[in-house]
Amino acid sequence: MLLVEPQLTAGEVLRAFRHDEPFLILGAAFTTVSVIALGVCVIRRRFDALLVWLAVFASLYGIRLWMTSRILQMTIPPGAVYGRLIGVVNYLVPIPAFMFFRAAGFLGRFGRAVTLALLPVFALLVIATAVGDDRYIYQQVNSAVVIALILLMFVTLFQRKADRDFAVVRFGLMTFGVLAVLQNVAETFQLEAYGFAVLLACLGYVAVRKTAKRDEELTEIQRELDLARRMQLSLLPAGFPESMAFRVAARYEPMSSVAGDLYEFLVADGWRAGLLIADVSGHGVPAALIASMVKMAALSQREHAEHPGRVLTGMNRALIGSTQGQYVTAAYAHLDAERGEIRYAAAGHPAMLLLRDGEVSEVAENGLVLAAAEGIEYSEKAVTLRPGDRVVLYTDGIVEARDRAGKMFGDAALMEAVRESAGKSAEEVVAEVVERVLAWGASQEDDLTILVCDCVEAGKRDRE
Repeated sequence: MLLVEPQLTAGEVLRAFRHDEPFLILGAAFTTVSVIALGVCVIRRRFDALLVWLAVFASLYGIRLWMTSRILQMTIPPGAVYGRLIGVVNYLVPIPAFMFFRAAGFLGRFGRAVTLALLPVFALLVIATAVGDDRYIYQQVNSAVVIALILLMFVTLFQRKADRDFAVVRFGLMTFGVLAVLQNVAETFQLEAYGFAVLLACLGYVAVRKTAKRDEELTEIQRELDLARRMQLSLLPAGFPESMAFRVAARYEPMSSVAGDLYEFLVADGWRAGLLIADVSGHGVPAALIASMVKMAALSQREHAEHPGRVLTGMNRALIGSTQGQYVTAAYAHLDAERGEIRYAAAGHPAMLLLRDGEVSEVAENGLVLAAAEGIEYSEKAVTLRPGDRVVLYTDGIVEARDRAGKMFGDAALMEAVRESAGKSAEEVVAEVVERVLAWGASQEDDLTILVCDCVEAGKRDRE
């Protein structure tokens, strides 16, 4: 026998619409709030957990309002699939709510544990509703869990000292909680929707306030980092003074606003050059602070500038116990054009490169990294200095830059770049090497510093 669906009269549709009108409007408003919150994240190009979870919470609740409206159920009779879908949405709603409370810090020190315990419960309810038959039991479990969590939230919020945000959330949660309990006990759905509107307004206020405060703090931090960067750059020597014997150029390319690389000229006159380069482990502000300490330790050793081993020994003695466990590598070369000699020492640092007659060789005389142990005595090595020699000092960020496949730039590539630099000025060399390294690396993962010194005259002195 053919079953005929009963025809809806205009009066029934109108009555259903009038009953649902405020809740359809509220559903649309909640969805609009969701779109606006996500739009703010997109415009700012930044993931904000508060805004994202607020958006998901609002949209799910708005969808639930629409799906349970009378007029929609009149036009789409709630069969098995539709009923399961309503249940799934119903059990998904609490998840973004508690993720929001956790992101806002309202769950206290147990927030992570509570959240991790709850997510599987609601996930199981969603799965059971989607595939199971006895949805009444799942609804009772959900009601019990939601009521218990709301009561727990009340206790948490009233135990903690209330600031403005807590006071606002407390008011919204109390309003929604009372009406939600009535909904779960007496099925007074209409009142819960209005309570949710109050709660959403309170949560939106807190989210906007916290986001604005966080942006203000980030702006202040960025301003301070910019100032720190300018201060750090001001600590680097402006340039090697005019010299009859040497042409010196340096390039410093920090990975972040401030960094742990540095270089210094302990001696800078017409016939001598004392070139120091150092690299503090780590990045950012801590490394930059230690780098400034390394600079002061180096300047305190100027009286020993002609003896690199003594310079590093004195620096190690000054830095012991002051670097908070971070190590420092350093290399120091003293070039004397009158004597035609280079004296070199290093502390865990990459070897110095010497370009002579078109060939590149390594000059190494390494000891333990600075600030690692007391009583370390660093030795030094002496090599001949000739006119046309090019000395290159650098930090490990140069050779350890990696491409997308994970392959390092490497010592061989750097030595090849130095070999091909013959005939170019020191300024051209530092610029070309850094450009090669930046082009090689998928992203800059370390600070880059390189120092090049060309000897244009050695072995005699113009005394006129």
